Amino acid sequence: MNTRVETLTPPNTPKPIGPYSHIAKVGQHITIGGTAGFDPATGQLAGPDIRSQTLRILESFKVMLEAVGSDLDHVVHVNVFLRDMKDFEAMNAAYVDVMGEHRPARTAFAVHDLPKPDVLLTMNLTAVTREA
Repeated sequence: MNTRVETLTPPNTPKPIGPYSHIAKVGQHITIGGTAGFDPATGQLAGPDIRSQTLRILESFKVMLEAVGSDLDHVVHVNVFLRDMKDFEAMNAAYVDVMGEHRPARTAFAVHDLPKPDVLLTMNLTAVTREA
């Protein structure tokens, strides 16, 4: 069993805002840290609304998971951190548009604040590789 921790931040994903990598992988287990809805090409938020930010986060997750031999169908659990729980339904609608029929375990939290201005939510996840 491979117990070495590999860490990386793939190209075409938002730059971390602190001293961390987006992905930590041990064997077939993948953890992606808190990700906000920033467009990696511009460094700007994907939009001012919950839908555009949610869609951008999930697109970043696709790129990150592909970089470590996985995809959204292999997501095990997602945490959603919403600045305002009134955005829950709109976030859900965007989430279903991308995730389709795959329904990993999920937890949603209302948080008082997030590290960057105008960020309405962040998400993190755990997944496994396609070979798991």
